[in-house]
Amino acid sequence: MATTKAKLGSSLICVPPLASSATKSDKADMAKIEKFDKSKMKKTEKQKKNPLPSKEMAEQEKQAGKS
Repeated sequence: MATTKAKLGSSLICVPPLASSATKSDKADMAKIEKFDKSKMKKTEKQKKNPLPSKEMAEQEKQAGKS
């Protein structure tokens, strides 16, 4: 698979080819994605895994670190 190289700042990045060069298996995968039925997925509750501490908690930790 050919890639295009582009310079971004001081880094060199490789950009994949456009979708027009998709293979037959890529097109088959896209067909599966397009006919996927989202309604069959089970519902879940969104939860923050690692919430940031409150302002008060941060102040308490700051004070504990000074003593």
